[in-house]
This record gives sequence, structure tokens and C-alpha cells, in this order.
Amino acid sequence: MDGGGKKTAAAIHQEVAREINQLRGRIFRQRGKDGHFDLEAVEMAMRSSLHRAGAAARTELLRFSAPLAEQRTIPCACGQQAPYRELRTKPLLTAVGPGEISRPYYWCPDWGGGQFPADRELDIENTEFSPGVRRRQAVGGQEAPFDQGRAQMKLLADLEVTSKAVERTAEALGADIAQREQAEIHKVLQFDLPVRGGERIPILYVQMAGTGIPVVKKETLGRQGKIPGQPAHTREVKLGCVFVPTTWDKKGYAIRDPNSTTYSGAIETAEEFGQRLFREAWTRGWSRAHLRVGRGEGAEWNGSGIWPPCTFPAPS
Repeated sequence: MDGGGKKTAAAIHQEVAREINQLRGRIFRQRGKDGHFDLEAVEMAMRSSLHRAGAAARTELLRFSAPLAEQRTIPCACGQQAPYRELRTKPLLTAVGPGEISRPYYWCPDWGGGQFPADRELDIENTEFSPGVRRRQAVGGQEAPFDQGRAQMKLLADLEVTSKAVERTAEALGADIAQREQAEIHKVLQFDLPVRGGERIPILYVQMAGTGIPVVKKETLGRQGKIPGQPAHTREVKLGCVFVPTTWDKKGYAIRDPNSTTYSGAIETAEEFGQRLFREAWTRGWSRAHLRVGRGEGAEWNGSGIWPPCTFPAPS
């Protein structure tokens, strides 16, 4: 380890020791004062202290040095070279609390823009939240109202964020997932699907249904409701699942293993959803199934429109 590394390790050790000693002092002083020992308060205080120590260690680790002379230019997307300008800092909230990062900034005079290679490497480009914090925001944002997600992050992770930050992060990650899914669905249309190896599947079931869900008013603008002349108040979400039956009941209906079932859902046209569901079926072994069964609830969109173009195999 070089001298800089030893200095960083020493600073981290010193910060951790300081936090722990301060916490121990407060706990024993309080206990000696009133003889009371509040375990919940102690464990929450200990978590906060360790977070502060971790944040100090994280700040040391994210304090980049200026590049060496031979590394003072990097390639730019325009095809030219971007020279190093200076070290710049920005605030960064991580799983151990708030802090900042200091990293090299490169400016390309031909393109007229700058870049932070360290931000791309650490996956914090154009954001002040670390990947760990964004994951927590996304989980909280998808399971509950955004303000509740904010409250959960404070209670469970001792992280202060706004409801708007939870909303923006959840929507950004959702958009990224949707973009990746569309790229995979595009492969369906191009017949660019990997061959899935494995044992033959006796029967593969693909089941689909649709139901109306309430949405904000802007999502129903220009849409006809179920009652003639009345605007729509809901949007139809299409749901599908793929499974292999493990056995059958006395009436001959397939009984599925819940652990073997995969799901897919979206608010989109029948044709688009058909492509999405077929991709899921292919991933599950469509090409290896001896018998393929498609089941729907009987709505109009469950007709031929639910399946991709006729060049793909329809259910048996």
C-alpha cells in the first residue's frame, strides 16, 4: 500500500474509534445518571454513529487525486481529446449517509462539454444518490406512496430524502427497465432469440387477462369510457403468466406450482403485449414444449391480437 493509502486507512480508523468512544461515553453517562437503559435508543444511536463513521470513511475513499501528467487527456465522444481541467466536488448521499465526492473534470473545447469519468465508473452520473440509495428509493417507491417510501427510508435506513426524490428515482429506474425490455421485445420481431436448452416440457401454459386500474386524469385524456359520451376513468392493464402444470385436479384442470410461475404486465396494446408475453414464454422454454396452451378470459383483445404476427407459433 502506498503512503496515500496508509494515510486514508489511518483517517478511517481514527474516525471510527472517535465515533464509538463518544457513543460509549454518552450511553454510560446516561445510565449512571438515571439507571435507565433504553435498548432501542441505544441501537438507533449506535446505527447513527456507525453511519457517520462510514460516511467519513466513504468521503476519504471518494476523494480522487488529480490525474498524472500522462493521463491528463481522455477520448471524447466527438472523436477529439478532452484535457483535464480541475477537481470538482458534488454532494452524494450513500447508504451510510450524506457526504461528497471530489473527482477529475475534463473539458472538450471542440464539443463544448465536460465529463466526469469517475461518475460513470461509480454509476452516479447526473445524480446525487449512490446506487445503493437509489435501489432503496425504488423499492420504497414501488411498494407504497412516495411519501411513505421516504418515511421508510428514514426509519429503516436512517436516510433523509424527499418524497419527490423517491418519485423521480423510482420513475427513472422504471423507464430504464422499460427501455431494456423494449430492446428484448424488439429481438422477438427480428427473430433474434437465443435457443434455450434443456429437457423437453410436456405442457407449457400461457395465461392472460386484463383489468381496469385507476389512473390520474392526464392518462385518460381523449379516451372513451365504457359509457358512451363519458370519459374514461381507468386504463386497462394486461397481465400474463407462464407456468408448467405439476398435476391436475379431479375435474382435469391444471394445478400449477406457484414457485414456477413468472409474470408480465403492462398498459399497452394487445399486439404489443402479445410480443411481451411471447418473449416471456420463449424464455421459459416455448421452443421445448411438446404442447402449448394459451388461456384467456374471453375479452376481445384475447383473440388473435394477443399473439405476435402469425409467423410465430400460436398456442396449441
